[in-house]
Amino acid sequence: MDRKGTISLLWVVVMFNMAFADILTFIQPGSLQDIMSGDTGPFKITQAMLLVFAVLIEIPIAMTILSRILNRRVNRIVNIAASAVTTAFVVGGGSTTLHYLFLAGVEVVAMVLIVLLCATWRTDSK
Repeated sequence: MDRKGTISLLWVVVMFNMAFADILTFIQPGSLQDIMSGDTGPFKITQAMLLVFAVLIEIPIAMTILSRILNRRVNRIVNIAASAVTTAFVVGGGSTTLHYLFLAGVEVVAMVLIVLLCATWRTDSK
């Protein structure tokens, strides 16, 4: 597989882990009741907050496509920036439950690999 395909596949790994971290959180006793009440503890659920989360979640989704179609120079910059923003979101917006820590760890490792692939991407490599 070429580098673009590998990077795109790593973004798919990030997306699935993000989705399943949320799904497993919903199964946690009391979680759905808190969400339905609009109060998740440290912050209140608002339309603005949901929009911010939607934008942040859209980053890995968009990167699965952009990683395949952007040229090498732009691809490197966009992937490194997207990895930094998404890592900050995963680490800063997460919980300390064991399932979340595990899945967030997988996400961070995938994004570190993306950054390494981009940082070592030379013009003569695919």
